[in-house]
Amino acid sequence: MKPGARPPLRSLRLLDQMRERVRYCHYSLRTEQAYVFWVRRFIRFNRLRHPRSMGASEVEAFLTHLATERHVAPSTHKQALAALLFLYRQVLDIDLPWMQQIGRPKSPIRIPVVLSRAEIARLLECVDPTFTPMVGLLYGAGLRLMECLRLRVKDIDFDRKILVVREGKGRKDRVVMLPEPLIAALRRQLERSRTLWAEDRARRIPGVSMPDALARKYPRASASWAWHWVFPSPALSANRALAFVGDIISTSRRSVARLLVP
Repeated sequence: MKPGARPPLRSLRLLDQMRERVRYCHYSLRTEQAYVFWVRRFIRFNRLRHPRSMGASEVEAFLTHLATERHVAPSTHKQALAALLFLYRQVLDIDLPWMQQIGRPKSPIRIPVVLSRAEIARLLECVDPTFTPMVGLLYGAGLRLMECLRLRVKDIDFDRKILVVREGKGRKDRVVMLPEPLIAALRRQLERSRTLWAEDRARRIPGVSMPDALARKYPRASASWAWHWVFPSPALSANRALAFVGDIISTSRRSVARLLVP
């Protein structure tokens, strides 16, 4: 295979091909879900025609429909366009001049809403005590929602009072300060999490999901306490690993961030 060339797709269905190529490019799960959603919407908008039989006029009509009739925000408009460009370039291997001529909407510059310390204090007083550590990390450590929900035990360092955020936006890691008022609440949360972890080990339930191929590299790590979720869900989930010859299904402890697969 030539440098820069993409391997042939093994999936037969278009949306499965889309997922396969997105994963090959190591995009995030959220990006995969968004791209598949917009490609499905595009196909349905054009009465189930295959994208190979469509071109600039269909793409522009769909984007115009989103902007003028659905009144989507410029960021949503750009996301739909990015999904269609990815479909044609990466999946269908089509890169035509008209793809460069499609207009991109300009995002307006907004003034951010910043709460005062008193407003934040009143907000935290209204939060259910169960979610106080989560909300405290969002405001006190600047974590994004999914970064907070996907925290692992090993990523909290009480001695140095820091948190290690893994796979943040842009797949980048970073270190943030751990607010001292949250230390006691986080320790109590870890005690609750360890109780669920001990129950899972006693019942011989498979460990938590692991990023990339670490489950094969370190087979026992998924069941270790260090890799357990800081905020685990009380329910178990069926983790469906997509294989190109079928589905591999296992039941394990999910984080609050993971959706239960039916």
